[in-house]
Amino acid sequence: QVQLVESGGGLVQAGESLRLSCAASGSMSNIRAMGWFRQAPGKQRDFVAIITNGGSTNYADSVKGRFTISRDNAKNTMYLQMNSLKPEDTAVYYCYADAAIGSRHWGQGTQVTVSS
Repeated sequence: QVQLVESGGGLVQAGESLRLSCAASGSMSNIRAMGWFRQAPGKQRDFVAIITNGGSTNYADSVKGRFTISRDNAKNTMYLQMNSLKPEDTAVYYCYADAAIGSRHWGQGTQVTVSS
């Protein structure tokens, strides 16, 4: 089993930055990729970014050039650096971890609110 705990959310103004963290624990040996989704009020949960064990990354078009995903394997922690934040980035951000056997683990979420 894998446990994920997000932190770093908060209230910022448009144009400012935040860095989210996702601390992982448990059986990490089978994890092949980790990433972030987000869910705004009344909307579906949408993909934001992914990073594989090999370091490959991919981003949603809406965050390309503004968000950067990274991992510190020694600390079992993943990060999402969010720059030039916009009001439409307001959402609950969830980190996830994909196991090689196909299961997906989720964190509890952290709120990001961007005021205009």
